[in-house]
Amino acid sequence: MKRTPDLSAAVWRKSSYSDGGGTNCVEVADGHPGVVPVRDSKTPSARPLVFAASSWSVFVEGVKGGASVNTAG
Repeated sequence: MKRTPDLSAAVWRKSSYSDGGGTNCVEVADGHPGVVPVRDSKTPSARPLVFAASSWSVFVEGVKGGASVNTAG
């Protein structure tokens, strides 16, 4: 069984790819081995998404490479 890490004392940082204007900001919390907690800065009290670190790395490399996200089902 996978457990969600305790994020009550998490230190969140904004993504360097966020627009900097206070909107459209993705925040991540470092220091959680094997996982990367992610949240929307506009709703910090909402439950964050938690990704496997390996999946997050693939996503970040795709963004850096200019890949688009396909949300069509």
